[in-house]
Amino acid sequence: MKIIFSHGKESGPWGTKIKRLAKIAEQLNCSVESIDYQGMQDADSRVEKLVQHLKDETEEYILVGSSMGGYVSLVAASQLNPRGLFLLAPALYMPGYESKDYALNQNNVCIVHAWEDEIIPYENVLLYAKRTQCELHLVNSDHRLVSVLEHVGNYFITYLRPLLLDDNII
Repeated sequence: MKIIFSHGKESGPWGTKIKRLAKIAEQLNCSVESIDYQGMQDADSRVEKLVQHLKDETEEYILVGSSMGGYVSLVAASQLNPRGLFLLAPALYMPGYESKDYALNQNNVCIVHAWEDEIIPYENVLLYAKRTQCELHLVNSDHRLVSVLEHVGNYFITYLRPLLLDDNII
């Protein structure tokens, strides 16, 4: 299984959260990639880059996105066939993020979002979670989720294990 990371608007491909989750994925025998979107301010251009990157992918993969990268992963999923989505504080229903073509029938979606997110209101994520009945964890943190990174890692392990067991990876 391959894990494809998409970073947020203000971060880079190997920021704190991605490094932590990539280490977990590798410990569970997954390969990891993190797409570099630095210098690309338009979210939908990032979606196109991710779709093009994965258009010929033959290995099963899970998309992991943080903030704008969560939006990118979710919108790209409507054009791709990922095994699942793990989203951290995804930028859903936000001004400037034009597509509302979110993958509503996507299986294996897990979202971690902060009650005190000062950038993306938790109500936006609740709207998506209610529509899809996906797994949602609301945590006591801010948008960066750094103060609860250990919890995020535990949610990621809990999310990945059943998918990897189904494929006899672990």
